[in-house]
Amino acid sequence: MTTTLITGSSGDIGAAIATALAGEGQTLYLHYHRGERRVQDVRDQCEAQGAKTVLVPANLQTAEGIETLVAGTRLPVDHIVLANGQAYYGLFTDMDDLELLDLFALNLTVPMRIIKRFLPAMISQKYGRVVAISSLWGEVGAAYEVAYSAAKGGLNQFVQALAKEVAPSNITVNGVSPGVVATKMMDTFDEEDMRLLAETIPAGRLATVNEVASACQYLLSPEAGYVNGHILSINGAWGG
Repeated sequence: MTTTLITGSSGDIGAAIATALAGEGQTLYLHYHRGERRVQDVRDQCEAQGAKTVLVPANLQTAEGIETLVAGTRLPVDHIVLANGQAYYGLFTDMDDLELLDLFALNLTVPMRIIKRFLPAMISQKYGRVVAISSLWGEVGAAYEVAYSAAKGGLNQFVQALAKEVAPSNITVNGVSPGVVATKMMDTFDEEDMRLLAETIPAGRLATVNEVASACQYLLSPEAGYVNGHILSINGAWGG
């Protein structure tokens, strides 16, 4: 029996990861904040595939959110996939301080706090797998997404540094760094904008959520036991 915590399970990428991992012998803790109906659909699909599921509602941006998340799971958790996140599109100078702090919290300090709480049990059992969903912008940066790029860049460094610290305990920590993914977040772009964006990508299209989920599935697998501190780019050869 393998236990996996997936944060942000009601989002498009989190939901795809959950259904990719679901199967006999799997217990999935599906975290969500908003989108209760969506996460219930994800739960139903995972259970139809043979997995046991537990829904864990928690607002990770509140002081008690991390404690609520921990209380909703049973330690130790074998695998953690950090798929929660928040984007901001606009000029950096137009971003107010509260928006800046909230974005950094959800994309960087919240993942760090979550792992800090679950890591001792992984170290004790001498096994664990952590995968954090990052972004291409965390590697190369993007205008109009300056704070988001900085937060994801920090997440990448956290992944690489923590991997070195916990590797002796048979724990791997890796990141998945998608380029542009076809999710509901892209609904704000019109058809022409989407066409022009796809033309800038050498692969000629956006990534699918299933491709991101497959990358996570690999990094959690026994075959990836020696892959550690790596940021796996899923970008269609696009450099931003």
